[in-house]
Amino acid sequence: MAISEKVPVGLNEKQRRTLNRITKMGTHPSLMLRRAQILLKSDADGPDRWGDRRIGKTLGCSFMTVRRVRQQFATEGLDATLHRKRPRDASTANWTASRRRSWSPSPVRPLRRVAPVGPWTLLSERLVEMKVVDSIDPATVWRTLEKTSSSRGSSSSGSFRPRPMRRS
Repeated sequence: MAISEKVPVGLNEKQRRTLNRITKMGTHPSLMLRRAQILLKSDADGPDRWGDRRIGKTLGCSFMTVRRVRQQFATEGLDATLHRKRPRDASTANWTASRRRSWSPSPVRPLRRVAPVGPWTLLSERLVEMKVVDSIDPATVWRTLEKTSSSRGSSSSGSFRPRPMRRS
């Protein structure tokens, strides 16, 4: 069934009482509260049946969210609609397994240094190449340039733009 088709929501008395209790009493997650309100407002047999766009505008969600909630209620039932389960896919399981492996003691491996290549590294290499300094750390270049107040876009960046002379 396509999501664009309108799915009627028919709540029985027990479901209606459960949804009313969720919306009026206690503290519930906002997702559950919004889904309960959507189902109550879209109940075909209910006293105040609204359209999808009106429900979405009133509850601060899109009309497609309202349609998806109606669709889920029709296919999976009330509990599955209110209590959203997180998707469990292979990547989540692999990530969890890799985290477990990382916590276990691992064999000692030699540390391999990889030289970072960034703008400060390139600038420091260029300074050595131009024989401005014998050697310099990229962090030193960064700290030194951070202290300057130059900016390519500001009017006081060192570039001179002549201002028009005032007539006397």
